[in-house]
Amino acid sequence: MKRSDLQLYFIMGTANVKNRQPLEILESALQAGITMFQFREKGQQALTNEHYEQFARQCQNLCRKYNVPFIVNDDIDLALKLKADGLHIGQDDHPISLVRQKIGQMILGVSVHTATELQVALTYGADYVGIGPIYATTSKSDAKPPSGTKFLQQARNMYPQLPIVAIGGIDCDNALAVFKAGADGVAVISVICESNDIQKTVSTFKSLSL
Repeated sequence: MKRSDLQLYFIMGTANVKNRQPLEILESALQAGITMFQFREKGQQALTNEHYEQFARQCQNLCRKYNVPFIVNDDIDLALKLKADGLHIGQDDHPISLVRQKIGQMILGVSVHTATELQVALTYGADYVGIGPIYATTSKSDAKPPSGTKFLQQARNMYPQLPIVAIGGIDCDNALAVFKAGADGVAVISVICESNDIQKTVSTFKSLSL
């Protein structure tokens, strides 16, 4: 993968969408220019069984249509079954050493919050790391307290060439500070899911990263 793939990393599941069709939002975001997509179907209202897999495949097909990497959150079996472009895991998911063995050369992203977690991720071959939550977020009920950009800056200084995506409460008003702190890209959920003009939202984010 390229560092530029992380520029605008859209994460979505059905629970993140209100009053619209999730696939419509995803295609609008793809048309507007998102650079990576993560399928994250979690929460009390999440799809299950065949509906879960069907929705994942529909998202993947759209990503293929627009030549955008399709990443699965946490679910190793689904990622392998769909031959996804990659898998993203958090610190409370599977051991990273085991994950890398199972997925082979697939893109592997890991959420990290400390220098130790970062080192472990790199030791076992993470292709990129996610750092956050930078700001307060309502998209994850189990999110850690916001950390600001301090660790993001430290990670960039330690590893100048490492692909880093920042996540958590990032919007068009605060994204510039995140890019200046060293992020290659920003991962967003609600700011696109709730946008009245996805094209404008995506264009604004991408202009801030230049």
